[in-house]
Formats: sequence, structure tokens, C-alpha cells
Amino acid sequence: MKVEISSKERKKSLGEKISSALLRWFRLTNEPVVKAYTGFGNKTHCFLYGHVFSLSPLPRKTYRQHVMINALSLLRLFMIKTQPTALLQLTWNGKIYTTRSQKDGFFKFEWQPLMIPVTGIHKVQVDLISDDQQVIASTSTSLVIPHETQFAFISDIDDTFLISYSANLRRRLYVLLTENALSRKPFEGVVNHYQLLANTHAKDEITNPFFYVSSSEWNLYQYIRDFSAKNNIPEGVYLLNQVKRFSQVFKTGQNNHSTKFMRITRVLEAYPEHRFILLGDDSQEDPVIYASVAEHFRHQLFCVYIRQVGNAPKAGVKAKLESIKNLGIHYCYFKHSAEAVIHSRSVGLIEGV
Repeated sequence: MKVEISSKERKKSLGEKISSALLRWFRLTNEPVVKAYTGFGNKTHCFLYGHVFSLSPLPRKTYRQHVMINALSLLRLFMIKTQPTALLQLTWNGKIYTTRSQKDGFFKFEWQPLMIPVTGIHKVQVDLISDDQQVIASTSTSLVIPHETQFAFISDIDDTFLISYSANLRRRLYVLLTENALSRKPFEGVVNHYQLLANTHAKDEITNPFFYVSSSEWNLYQYIRDFSAKNNIPEGVYLLNQVKRFSQVFKTGQNNHSTKFMRITRVLEAYPEHRFILLGDDSQEDPVIYASVAEHFRHQLFCVYIRQVGNAPKAGVKAKLESIKNLGIHYCYFKHSAEAVIHSRSVGLIEGV
């Protein structure tokens, strides 16, 4: 018996084939995906954030220094569609916590554990749940409960340890599009400084906690993690900025910096017993933000480091740092990381000679 296929069905079938081919070519998936980022917590509260996507890139498998491949791989990170009002579930010590994604697909879990969490790194699973309570997609991540070390560190990323040219959008985009996470370079000496800081005054091989708070978008989360792992930047918690869609790719890094103050505040409030060191640069708003943080948390801050990215120090930056100094907080405005290491030793932040 011959079955008639309508022109509408044929067109639909052809459209689906084209769509599937494009998805394969761009290495995208239109299956629901949950991305959960490394969380953090203390004795009484835990925090974990993530996104739900209905369209997202598949993980990059290989890295080759090829301009076209690098450009396409970068652009893929912005080929996304977020899923709002999605129901998510997290289980911690036998208790189930639920939340829904926001308009931009972002979700957050903030909960009070029934028992005091053990310090260290905990595995956490997050499930995307249908309305009839079926698991649609799952992901796992880590949640860090820092040890009670003396110091903790909050660092910017772009032009603080990763050479990014943030003040020049055209040059920033050129580097993003032509390089990849493994071919990008850190500033000379910065890894040594960060490793020394991670281990300063630490006992029993317990390193100090690092929090990386940046205006870069969540789209670049894995990209930045891959770069950090390749260059031995200390492990830490990343708190990035709102995701951007493909139409906004040429505005990457150009975010509302006021939210950075809020994210730093969240970390400081979570760990009132730690003395914090802030690390940033003078290419954008770090000096202004850090000066404001110092006014509100002067007793928690030990030192502020600002990298001089341009050829000459900026008078406005010096003025902000002097206001920080007047609050009884150390500061170092440096061109090369070797200067920052010398300063860290001089104020007792790094042990030894």
C-alpha cells in the first residue's frame, strides 16, 4: 500500500535534516543541558549557581593552533538559548532542595545545611526535573568548604593574570578569536606569585582559598578553567557575569561592573574570619571597585594588588590606592609580578626570604 506524504511533511523533514546538519557542523546540541559551576559554602550556608540551556555548544575535544578553528570554537560559546522557569533539584545530606531558573536561564541554590559541613571539596549533583518529577538532564560539580586558613584571595582574571587587552575591545576580540584557551598566555611571573600566595601560612598541605570574580561572561567559564589548569593557576571558585547571546559576542567583557562589587561582597560576607587579599588591574574599574570594598570591609582586607597594564601609572589609580592605604590596608601598584612577590614578602604575606 502506497503512503502519501504531504508537501508540508516533506518540508518539515527537510528542515529537520538541515537543522540537524547545522547542529553537527557547529557542534551544538538542542537537548536540554544543565551547567552547574563550582559552589562554595561555610558552616551555615552553601551557594551553588548554574544555567539551563535548550541550545548550547558541545565541549571542545581537541586544541589546535588554527585561526579558523579557534574563531569558530569561540563563537560557538555564544550560540546558546537559555531555558527559563526550569525546575532544578539538588540533594545534600539526604535533603532535597529545589529552585527554578530565571529569565536568562540562570539558577541559584542557597541553603542552610542541617549539619555543619566538613571542610574540603564535596561532589554535588543537580538534576533538571520535568513537571511530572522525571529527570530530564543531570550534571555534577564540586562545592568547596574552605579550611580555616588565615588568608583568602579574590582575584580578577582579564589583564590580572590572563593577558586580555580588555581596555581595547578590538584587540581583545582579535586575541579571543585567533587564540584558544591553551595557547593564551599569563603575565610573566604571575603563576609563581599566585602559587606562593596559595601556600602562604598554610598547614598540612591545605592551600588558601581563591575566588575569581570577573566581568567576563559565564559563556567563557570552561574556557577560563582550561586556561587556568594549563598554566597551574590555583584552583578556585569562579563568579562570572551574565551570559551573552551570539548577537552580543562583540561586546564580550563589556559588562556592568557594579555587579562585581556585589559578588565580592557575597564572598566577604561568607567568610568573616578570613583576611582577604584583592588582586586586580588598572585597565578597567578594579581600583574603583576595590576602594569601595575597602570602605565597607576594612577590617577584613589585608592587602590590595593592582597590576599596571599600560606604559605608565595612572594618577586616578594612585589616588584610589592611597585612600585604601589610609584605611590601614596594604597596597601594591606594580608593573611586573616580581615586584608583587617582593611586596608580599615585605608585608609578611609570603613566608621565607
